[in-house]
Amino acid sequence: MRPVTERDIRASFVNCSKGEARRLGLPADLADLPWADLDFLGWRDPGAPGRAYLIAERDDSLLGVALRVTSGAARGFTSRSMCSVCLTTHTGGGVALMTARRTGEAGRQGNSVGQYLCADLACSLYTRGRREAAGGGVVDETLTLADKVTRTRANLRTFLDKVTA
Repeated sequence: MRPVTERDIRASFVNCSKGEARRLGLPADLADLPWADLDFLGWRDPGAPGRAYLIAERDDSLLGVALRVTSGAARGFTSRSMCSVCLTTHTGGGVALMTARRTGEAGRQGNSVGQYLCADLACSLYTRGRREAAGGGVVDETLTLADKVTRTRANLRTFLDKVTA
């Protein structure tokens, strides 16, 4: 992913108001992120734990999506869940159901799309082996790194298509 600025981020959102985009909390380490290793920028709002944000490149522009993080029942350390974007398995609370209000008329009617995602939205780093899931891990696969990256991007694209359909 190419590096983005605060202005780029705030202008990219498609499922929230301009006012909401202006008020959302940005990642503190924006300038220091490993941009070359990111398929998308994702973060949890430091001032509002129930909110998360995802910015992806799509058709040579940025597409930003505001997410709500659904808190579920506490799970035991041995319970495993899998992210539907990068397919990393996590124990405990490492995966969260995140919902995005759909765009257009469907969104105005209150429709949303949910997806199980890595709770820290670091899918790109898990895919590339730059971060390990605590107690979870990577399924032993025979796919190349390029194939895993392609799969992660395709899964993300499918989710974003559902939000913007």
